[in-house]
Amino acid sequence: MRKAALIIFSAPSGSGKTTIVRSLMAKFPWLKFSVSATTREPRPGEQDGIDYHFLSETEFAKRIDSGEFAEWEEVYPGRFYGTLRSEINSILQSGNSAIFDIDVIGGLNLKEIYGQKALAVFIQPPSLATLEERLRKRETEDQADLERRITKAKQEMEFAPRFDKILVNDNLDLAIEQAESLLLNFVA
Repeated sequence: MRKAALIIFSAPSGSGKTTIVRSLMAKFPWLKFSVSATTREPRPGEQDGIDYHFLSETEFAKRIDSGEFAEWEEVYPGRFYGTLRSEINSILQSGNSAIFDIDVIGGLNLKEIYGQKALAVFIQPPSLATLEERLRKRETEDQADLERRITKAKQEMEFAPRFDKILVNDNLDLAIEQAESLLLNFVA
């Protein structure tokens, strides 16, 4: 029998964490995505309540004040991200495990709050040059945003040793296989 748990994947933007999380969810139906809240604008194709809960800064601030977030952070100036307690509680109460695709500080904060109920995995790119190449291929940011993401990635890489596990995503299929193994061992 598997235990209900929090499975946290964090990484610099462009490291492949979303691809890995989606692969795990497709294979294991008892993994339920914890939809984060954000104040950023939706990217093309993103849907409110599925990819993120898109909130205004005013609404986000109200939810902070009322204690609705398990964790939150201003990831970039004026861009807030956070995890609603209601998301986590709903998933765990259903007997499923919550899986997170979350920024590095948010992941560490959740691990600190939930302790042994959480597995925190850092997805590391093989190099910063590879990461920059991946971000450029996405074509979702302008040059200024791209430079901010690269600078932030350098800072985030320093937090990797604070995670339970580090997976280097040099080969996506292998990284997914390793993520599956970590997940199954943790919930067993």
